[in-house]
Amino acid sequence: MKRIKCVLWLGIIISILISNLIIISASELTAEEIIKKRDDNEYFDLVRIEAEMTIVNGGRKIIKTMIALSDKKNSLVEFTNPQDRGTKFLKREDDLWMFFPDAEEIIKISGHMLNQGMMGSDFSYQDIMESDKLTDLYDFKIVGEEEIDGRVCYVLEGIAREGVKVSYYRRLSWIDQERFIGLKEELYAPSGKLLKVTTAIEIREFEGRWIPIESVMENKLRGNTYTGFKIIQIEFNPKIPEGTFSLQNLR
Repeated sequence: MKRIKCVLWLGIIISILISNLIIISASELTAEEIIKKRDDNEYFDLVRIEAEMTIVNGGRKIIKTMIALSDKKNSLVEFTNPQDRGTKFLKREDDLWMFFPDAEEIIKISGHMLNQGMMGSDFSYQDIMESDKLTDLYDFKIVGEEEIDGRVCYVLEGIAREGVKVSYYRRLSWIDQERFIGLKEELYAPSGKLLKVTTAIEIREFEGRWIPIESVMENKLRGNTYTGFKIIQIEFNPKIPEGTFSLQNLR
């Protein structure tokens, strides 16, 4: 009986030691390592997405659907809902164009226009311009640890790197310690004013990667408004025809 008790206690002690080692190992991750793990989940080299965007402003709700193709530097978004069918956005590195089918006109979006809401949403045109990895845009440090919906998260503060153009000077990110996915972000101006808050609603695993397939963006400057974004279908490394990201393909 004594031998059984000793073996049992030995097993419990070993389990506790292993658990402690896991906790210590997780806490020893640097901010850069944590963000890199998040980038590995959320950054795509080549991807095709079918998505739905729900814009809520007061009592008004508008639903828009789209198909997006992206590589490392370029993106093409085409809206497919009846009201906006044929409207396209083309991002080529640091430039953004929009095509309106009714006017058969291509407009380059630049300057102050980049801060406007894309198609009336809470996402700005500048938001969709930022396709680089977070590790290339911000310097991060760990500032705390909190729980969101029962998930323990690292809380990281990111400050824009000098000379890098970003929409938000400072961002606070709540990153799931187990899945390394962003569950919440607060986005700030250089003045310290809170501009926007994004929250992940649903997370799913695709081919070993955790991805927020549904999220909400709140613009704190507008009030009584938010925009939901939901991925309906995602395909990694699709075959993208040559010329997809050309101005000629916008028409």
